[in-house]
Amino acid sequence: MITMKVDACIRGTMWRVKMPWRTWRRLIAPALFLLGLQNMALAQTPAATTSCANLARLRLPDTTVTMATLVRTGEFQMPPSQMLVPKGPGAPGVPDAPGTAVTAASQDGPGRDNPFAPKVDTKTLPEFCRVAATLAPTGDSSIRIEVWLPTATWNGKFLGLGNGGMAGSIVYAGGMALGLIDALRLGYAAVNTDAGHDAAQDKASGSFLLGHPEKQIDFGYRANHLMTLRAKEFINAFYGAAPKYSMFIGCSLGSQEAMSEAKRYPDDYDGVIAGAAMNQVAQFNAAQIWPAVLIARAPEKALGRTSIDAIHKAMMASCATALDKRQGFLQDPAACHFDPKSMLCKGAATTDCLTAPQAEFASQIYQGPVNPRTGEVIFPGPAPGAEGQWDMVTGTSADSSWIGLYRYGVLGNPDWDWTTMDFDKDVNLAIQKVGAYMHTDADLDAFFHRDGKLMIYIGWEDYHNPVDTIRYYQQIVKNAGPAKADLVRLFVVPGMGHCFGGDGCGNFDKVAAMDKWVATGTAPDEMLSTRVSDGQVVMSRPLCAYPAVARYKGAGDINIAVNFYCVAP
Repeated sequence: MITMKVDACIRGTMWRVKMPWRTWRRLIAPALFLLGLQNMALAQTPAATTSCANLARLRLPDTTVTMATLVRTGEFQMPPSQMLVPKGPGAPGVPDAPGTAVTAASQDGPGRDNPFAPKVDTKTLPEFCRVAATLAPTGDSSIRIEVWLPTATWNGKFLGLGNGGMAGSIVYAGGMALGLIDALRLGYAAVNTDAGHDAAQDKASGSFLLGHPEKQIDFGYRANHLMTLRAKEFINAFYGAAPKYSMFIGCSLGSQEAMSEAKRYPDDYDGVIAGAAMNQVAQFNAAQIWPAVLIARAPEKALGRTSIDAIHKAMMASCATALDKRQGFLQDPAACHFDPKSMLCKGAATTDCLTAPQAEFASQIYQGPVNPRTGEVIFPGPAPGAEGQWDMVTGTSADSSWIGLYRYGVLGNPDWDWTTMDFDKDVNLAIQKVGAYMHTDADLDAFFHRDGKLMIYIGWEDYHNPVDTIRYYQQIVKNAGPAKADLVRLFVVPGMGHCFGGDGCGNFDKVAAMDKWVATGTAPDEMLSTRVSDGQVVMSRPLCAYPAVARYKGAGDINIAVNFYCVAP
């Protein structure tokens, strides 16, 4: 009957426009089909089948529900004391004091491509069920999680959220990738965890690792896996249905969490997004500590902000193409082979030249830490163009979070003097100890076997050199083999800093791209990436899947994406 009425209506319109019925039907049928799919999708998104309060009575293994409350539109109050963001390379607006944890209120405002932005408008948040729980898989475990379940706005899907730094708190807004508020606005049921320790209660960054092997495991991988299992159970209980599919996103340390999920628990997620992906945590930590150790042993090597700016200027003069100079960042840093020794002062030292110790130090930063016994580079130093990150690592003291992993998790000595770090013995010990619960190899066969999708991204202006990530990606592709190689994508972003921001276009909708990939099976080969200033898009570019790069067409505004195209290098 419905079909007949629609036909009658359409036939009437057909008669008025004097179009043959068969022609009209061929034109209108696709639209009717899509409309039917849309209505079907809306009908299949279940509403809540139990009250939010009833989730407190849910009996789950090793789980104590501490909160299950309905938060109506505009009622959520973000607790500033829990919005802790460990200092990390590339995070704009982070105070200079090393090792500080900062609240959202001390971050930069809008206009810096900064997902840590403090002005979070909670008045427009849709209604959701807020569930908090503590998981205790062992006698020494205390893993806090929060699960947010949209009521009327659920899109039927689930998003697991990773943490940056040393974790230790629930991320509500921003973070290194996304927070619970961000996921809620997008319509996802979402979960986050403090990774098994409370940063506010830690005596020092990383101190929770000392004498707590179970907490090390929680921190390394167990917390994220268990938060995922519990979240899915809350979703099932609340909506009376499992999510259509599940995705995980994390950057910085969150990338290790993402890769660990794909490797250790391939059934947890259908799609995994890993930003600034690192599988060599111990080695990268060594690279972060390396410059401060060199300065501690030879103070004459120290570089101030003025000298670092001069190095960046000289590097651009040496390597930048005409396009690079116009846009203000390198399009292809891997092609740059700048030698800081070219800046040696020929007479008295000035702000535009370097002393011999400073030039040597700059070369050592670009190179990365070296094993004194073998002469091998432990981890590649930052790429040319990332000099803006140097002041994070060239101070007179190393960041407490980097020291903490070695001090408490590797050497087990609260009094360890980091200036005595042995880049042979200490690093090898860290590879063994930390690698046991944080290393992720490049064999993701089980994840790819169930058609899991993996997206990796990293910025060329990150202190973490993308060269390392590219090698990792290539190993993953090689292990996957031709049949599964299309299940992984790498995006290397010119001008992007650590997880976001930078001089280039560091904003791109990776979640939407992964959502579409999981839903349709079509892998993203190109995304639109932007740079935002004062809430306005000031530059856009196509972001191309590696190894393709964006090439200027040679005409038109360089700030508009349409004037670039993706091409194999």
